Amino acid sequence: QVQLVESGGGLVQPGGSLRLSCAASRSIFSLNAMGWYRQAPGKERELVAVMSSGSRTDYADSVKGRFTISRDNARNTVYLQMKSLKPEDTAVYYCNAVSLTTERRIDYWGQGTQVTVSS
Repeated sequence: QVQLVESGGGLVQPGGSLRLSCAASRSIFSLNAMGWYRQAPGKERELVAVMSSGSRTDYADSVKGRFTISRDNARNTVYLQMKSLKPEDTAVYYCNAVSLTTERRIDYWGQGTQVTVSS
């Protein structure tokens, strides 16, 4: 079991920056991947950024060049640095952790943090 707690959301003007944090209740070193998803009102949850245990990263096309995912294994924390924010980035952002076994995939989710980009 892993509990995930996000923080760092808020209201920011277009063009601004925010850094989201996701603190895990135990070591993230053994997790297969950690990432960030978001869900805007009336839309499906979508992948924003993911980092594998080997530190390979992948991003949604809409955030490439603006968002950066990183992890600090010593602090059991994953970050999402967001720059040049746009109104369309407004959503609830969720932290995700994935644990793979030979039998199944287990997804863990945080409670979400609201990001609002507006002037």
